Amino acid sequence: MTPKPSRHITACALLVALAAVFAHQAQATHLRAGEITVQRDNCTGLVFTITLTLYTNTKSDVRVGGEGEILYFGDGQWVEVPLIENTTRSDLNPDGSVATATYVIRHTYPGTGLYTIRYQEPNRNRDVLNMDASVNTPFYLETQFLVDSYLGCSNSPRLLVAPIDIACKGAAFTHNPGAYDIDGDSLSYSLEVPFMAPNTTVVNYKSPADPKFYTNYETANEAGSGRPRFIINPLDGTLTWDAPGAIGEYNIAFHITEWRRKNGVLYKMGYVRRDMQIIVDDCSNKRPDLMIPKDTCVVAGTVLDETILGIDPDNDAVKIEAFSEIFNYPVSMSPATYSPVPKVDDFRPSPATTIFHWQTDCAHVREQAYQVVFKITDKPKNGPHLVTFKTWFITVVAPAPDWTEASLNLSQRQATLKWDNYWCTQAETMQVWRKIDGAPFEPDNCQTGMPALGYDLIGTVVLHPSGPLSVPITEFIDNNNNLGLAPGARYCYRLVAVFPSPRGGESYVSKDTCVGPILADVPVITNVSVDHTDISNGQISVRWISPFDANTVQFPPPYHYEIFRSIGFTRGEDAVNVSPPGNFTNTTFVDNNLNTTEVVYNYSIKAYASDGTFIGTSAVASAVRNDANASYQRISLSWSATVPWSNKINTTPNKHLIYRGPEGATEADLILIDSVDANTSGFIYLDEGQWNKTPLVENETYCYRIMTRGGYGNPKIPQPLNNFSQIICAQPGDTIPPCKPLPPIRNTLDFVDCQDYYTKYCDKESFSNVIMWNAPGEAPCRRDIRAYNVYASSIKGGEFSLIAENVRDTFFIDNHLLSFARCYKIAAVDVSGNIGEQSDELCIDNCPYYELPNVFTPNSDNVNDEFSAYSIRGFDCGEGDCIPAELRLKCARFVQTVNFTVYNRWGQEVYTQYARVGNDSQSIYIDWNGKDSNRQDLSSGVYYYVAEVTFDSVDPANNTQMLKGWVHLIR
Repeated sequence: MTPKPSRHITACALLVALAAVFAHQAQATHLRAGEITVQRDNCTGLVFTITLTLYTNTKSDVRVGGEGEILYFGDGQWVEVPLIENTTRSDLNPDGSVATATYVIRHTYPGTGLYTIRYQEPNRNRDVLNMDASVNTPFYLETQFLVDSYLGCSNSPRLLVAPIDIACKGAAFTHNPGAYDIDGDSLSYSLEVPFMAPNTTVVNYKSPADPKFYTNYETANEAGSGRPRFIINPLDGTLTWDAPGAIGEYNIAFHITEWRRKNGVLYKMGYVRRDMQIIVDDCSNKRPDLMIPKDTCVVAGTVLDETILGIDPDNDAVKIEAFSEIFNYPVSMSPATYSPVPKVDDFRPSPATTIFHWQTDCAHVREQAYQVVFKITDKPKNGPHLVTFKTWFITVVAPAPDWTEASLNLSQRQATLKWDNYWCTQAETMQVWRKIDGAPFEPDNCQTGMPALGYDLIGTVVLHPSGPLSVPITEFIDNNNNLGLAPGARYCYRLVAVFPSPRGGESYVSKDTCVGPILADVPVITNVSVDHTDISNGQISVRWISPFDANTVQFPPPYHYEIFRSIGFTRGEDAVNVSPPGNFTNTTFVDNNLNTTEVVYNYSIKAYASDGTFIGTSAVASAVRNDANASYQRISLSWSATVPWSNKINTTPNKHLIYRGPEGATEADLILIDSVDANTSGFIYLDEGQWNKTPLVENETYCYRIMTRGGYGNPKIPQPLNNFSQIICAQPGDTIPPCKPLPPIRNTLDFVDCQDYYTKYCDKESFSNVIMWNAPGEAPCRRDIRAYNVYASSIKGGEFSLIAENVRDTFFIDNHLLSFARCYKIAAVDVSGNIGEQSDELCIDNCPYYELPNVFTPNSDNVNDEFSAYSIRGFDCGEGDCIPAELRLKCARFVQTVNFTVYNRWGQEVYTQYARVGNDSQSIYIDWNGKDSNRQDLSSGVYYYVAEVTFDSVDPANNTQMLKGWVHLIR
């Protein structure tokens, strides 16, 4: 059926539809339950198949659909649903009073977006107990789904169990919709109030467990021990009513909501609103029961054979059914089976057994467990059937990858890791995890992925970069981000296979494979420990081990050393030699007069043989930097260091130590309060006073220092390697913002001033501003500052917006700019997260320039044929520099628009043009060919021009420059 022409759903239209509903109330008393489901025809198109499924009362002669019964697609279009014949469902009620009516239509959506499909029809069947005037109440359904190219293909959940069920008064009732998602997304369930129109609940709805429906409410559950309850399990969708009260029909609604996880973020993909009817009868029948297997986790390739037992306490015959997506798989996907599969009236003597069989394989791997819903129905001699639902969860996980080789290139200090072609070809990537010295571990059943063992993810390999049938990648080279593996260290690796979204899933982690230790033929740095915290008198101890694997013939001992220091966690261009004078032969160095309060330092060691031959340089190691964040009655600590050893070791002792003291405490005053296993907890600690069972006091200062423990995993290098952080202090409940910092200044390394810029650059395309600032000079202010926020505006005196927060350094690089024109302010942030007053602004402007010549010769000889602003267009210098210095000084820079007008000697306008940067038809360089506005050649002579040039400037007062001059046109 072709949809009617597009019509927008307005409030007026909905009111008209609602009026039509009530006009039909005398006839339409047939709708019991239903839902709308959506399936995308393919993942690249926008065609969707929409299925409207309704459950009707056959005692009414009214049919689903007909004139005025509208299915709204959610994109402004709708279709009138035709009359649909009922199909009687004796399996849902033996008296034949339940039937289904189904309408299917394909619809093309305009593009990405969130769509809500709606259907409304008069009326519900009469005498529904838990709402007023059901015979006059419209029946309403809706389903919402998201079309999003980033999140990928999505379909609404499928529902395998019909929303009509029979319950007995006083006997606990269960139901499960048998929902699943074909994309592997996770589902959640929530009870809702039935609607009669969009966002409009039915009149006076009551929960089926409301006291209205009971005479013995306080003891109305099945056991007679408490009040009744009506709940839905949010994870598996099992609906429980313990126990029904008044005899009659009840309608409820619930949402089956679809969730997708991508890149660690959970997205709501939509929901199906199901409206369901429960028919309560008076019977003495007892519910049948099921014995199902325990929830299980199996490796892909495992054969799963289980027996399900069904019994009935009245010894009535029973029927066992099973519902799951895994029964509907095509043969190529190895579907599960159960037998016998009963027909509508196929009941067997109690007890009865059902055999479940499933040959799992890699195509079944996914993050979410599969749900198999079992339903047992009894067949009493008198009265209605009773049912019991139970859900079995099966998780199919991928096997662990297997290593084939791990080799070490000593000269390049890199490891080549190889693994077997992974058995599950559906896997998308292979994660490579690394830890110095490794850790003993065997995963528990269903414990997939990398647990908290202290390993770091160092690489992710796309297994089939050229497509699913391409030769897989089975190798990874670890060169430690081009720094080389650290001398003296032993490295261990593990693998995890990852399956693509949305089904997802991770394999069991592989076994360890290890290389090394790496030859210690250069100094092995072992300690960078903060001895004393101070703004100007700080102290750090640096220790190392001599190159014990060096060739003593080539490099005769004794060795002497040079110590290099730089600011930051990693080595930059600012390393300085801080060695004592003369040949320094010790392997311990104490560095004094440092700002260990605010600055983190890193060190490396150069070694020389006794004859002066250079041996090599150690890896770079930084000090431990402690950070604090305060809130109400708690202070959280986090620390970090960039070091060649591991601060997550397995040998005892391996825990990091937490020291604390009052305001003004020195290193000697701090006391040990707790410890942290960094392998499982990471480098964080939350102090809530648990160590002495004394809560932290608001606005009282607490100071902390961390001692880390590390090692190289090399028996020749003793461990643990103990290193201290600086002392940091914080106040829980602190609401006082930090001091206002001084304004930043511009770094002049790139260029000093505009004249310097002109001599260096003419066609620069990418710009960056480097700003620097000093911490406030007063000690209390400086101690209170944890970080800085950076704000920017494109106009001097304009509105500033935050561009970087929690900057720990006293400089900031603003990269990838279209020009220099930007103003900056900074604000200090204290350890409690308070943000101080913004500094005065620093404005960095461009160096604009525009100059025009005074002669050109438009005679088509390809030499000076156009009147153009100075530029370096047309210069191709290869790898050299052929641009004349004078031209480099005069070339146009930072021009936005040019409004150019030419006059003859009598003051008459003969030519004009307007150009904006980025407009290909008119150039900001003008490129006038000597013709007038009518495209006729002008005669030789002197002409006068006015050029209004707009520059990209941070100061609006300097944006525009008016250039007036003359030009000699020579033919």
